[in-house]
Amino acid sequence: MARKKGVEQPLKKGDRVVATLDLPGIPEGTVGRVKLVNGLTWRRYWVFFENGIQRGSVDDNDIVRQKDFESYKVKRAAAAEAALNAPEASADAPAAAADEAPAAAGASAVASRVPAHLLERAKAAKARHGLA
Repeated sequence: MARKKGVEQPLKKGDRVVATLDLPGIPEGTVGRVKLVNGLTWRRYWVFFENGIQRGSVDDNDIVRQKDFESYKVKRAAAAEAALNAPEASADAPAAAADEAPAAAGASAVASRVPAHLLERAKAAKARHGLA
């Protein structure tokens, strides 16, 4: 089957990859090799990293081909810059509506984003069990 232009091909066994974020025991930028590919709709990989760590169930978003790592960092920086410069009115509208309702319930509801009735239910349960 011919490769399609512009479509990212899934990783294969033996591909050299780089960690795109800090994973437990694996700093960002660590090089590794794909040893096994799992999954049909959600691809996961067994990767043996050069620092001696072997990790299973590594997601597509956590690794990138070694040759594409520099362009990945540029795209990630551009996406972060775009997110900072995005119009905040559309992002603040849902947040403002969410903050108005729990404001009457108290500061703990706003900080945790847990509905006030659930906080009250938990507080009552702790009092019943003598944990409050």
